[in-house]
Amino acid sequence: MLKEVAGDILLTKAEALAHGVAPNDNFANGLALALRERWPGMYKDFRHYSQTYTPKSGELWTWSGVGAVRIVNLFTQEAAAGHGASHPGRATVENVNHCLKALCKVIEIEKFKSIALPRLATGVGGLDWKDVKPLMEKYLGHLSIPVYVYGTYHPGVRQRNRAGGNYRK
Repeated sequence: MLKEVAGDILLTKAEALAHGVAPNDNFANGLALALRERWPGMYKDFRHYSQTYTPKSGELWTWSGVGAVRIVNLFTQEAAAGHGASHPGRATVENVNHCLKALCKVIEIEKFKSIALPRLATGVGGLDWKDVKPLMEKYLGHLSIPVYVYGTYHPGVRQRNRAGGNYRK
C-alpha cells in the first residue's frame, strides 16, 4: 500500500530506503549526496560494485550496512555521457518501469517489512511525477507492506501524512 508522506526520508523508520541513481553515479546531488554523506561505506561499496560489474540502467543494487540499514539503488538514470563526467544522464520512464519491477521482486524475496522512496526520478532524474506515480502504483501499490513515498522534504522531521497530521521527530 502506498502512503504519501512528508518529512526527512533519512529519518525513516522503514526497513529499506530506495532511490534513483545512474550507473557509475558520483552521488553528488540530492538524496544520493545525503546518503553518501551519511553512509560513506555504501558509496565506497557502490563504486567497487560499479567498477566490477558495470551495471546497466533499469537494474538495481542493494546495500546492507551496520545497524540493519538497507539501501536499494535503482538505476533509473542513464550513465554519464563520458568517463569521469560530473552529471549523470536523465531518467527515463522505461528505466523506472524496469527498476520498479525488479524492486518488487527484491521486496518479496528479501521479505522487507516496509520501504521508503522519494518521488522517484523526479528530482535530478528530471521526470514528471504524473508519469512516475502510475508505475509506482502498478508495481508497489498491491504490496501488503507500507510503502512510504516522501513527496515533500522537511529537514529533521521523521514523517507526517500528506493529508495532515502531526509531525513526528
